Amino acid sequence: MTKILEAEIEELKKMMLSLSAEVEENIQSAVKAISERDPKLAREVVNDDPRIDRQEVRVEEECLKILALHQPVAADLRFIIAMLKINSDLERIGDLAVNIAEHARVLASKPPAGEPPDFHKMAQKAIGMLDRSLDAMVNRDGELARKVTQEDDEVDEMNRRNYKAVGRTIQETPHKVEPLTRFLTVSHHIERVADHATNIAEDVIYMAEGQIVRHREEELALNEDEGSDVSE
Repeated sequence: MTKILEAEIEELKKMMLSLSAEVEENIQSAVKAISERDPKLAREVVNDDPRIDRQEVRVEEECLKILALHQPVAADLRFIIAMLKINSDLERIGDLAVNIAEHARVLASKPPAGEPPDFHKMAQKAIGMLDRSLDAMVNRDGELARKVTQEDDEVDEMNRRNYKAVGRTIQETPHKVEPLTRFLTVSHHIERVADHATNIAEDVIYMAEGQIVRHREEELALNEDEGSDVSE
């Protein structure tokens, strides 16, 4: 790796971490707007989205510039490819923050539908996964990235518990079904944040080790199921 390429890759890492910090802050603010019924905070998240979109475009342009000027190979090429995919995941997390904020604005305009689920705890878990996946990216740490992929089940379980709890509340107060359904959608959006963090971790494994692990667990499980059918 030339010194110029090394410097540009380091700058690219800084740009990515800056984008991640903005996205994380918006997710936290959107969730806070739900729990505190704060339409002003929700509006700030929505208004900030164009800036995040511009940052995403700048990162993509930087990646394409590096590819064109330096024609990296091997590990450096995998790094740039992973950056392009991670950049896209971060932009989508930013969109999820906007979606949550839009629900917060609507909920704040209506009478309270009861205590919302503990979205803060769920969001902190998903954001923690995102933090660790970005740490793995910076250090090209495949082992840490693998640990992140194993955490996704915990957020999935939180989402299932939220669905059950809100479902019971809907049965008890069917006249509040519209705002309560928004709680379900918010829970799903936070679960998707964890999914994107998992995607990033899988891209880091590819970047660090050259191994594509996405869908690997599903394929192994399917093979095991097929094997058990044959044995029976």
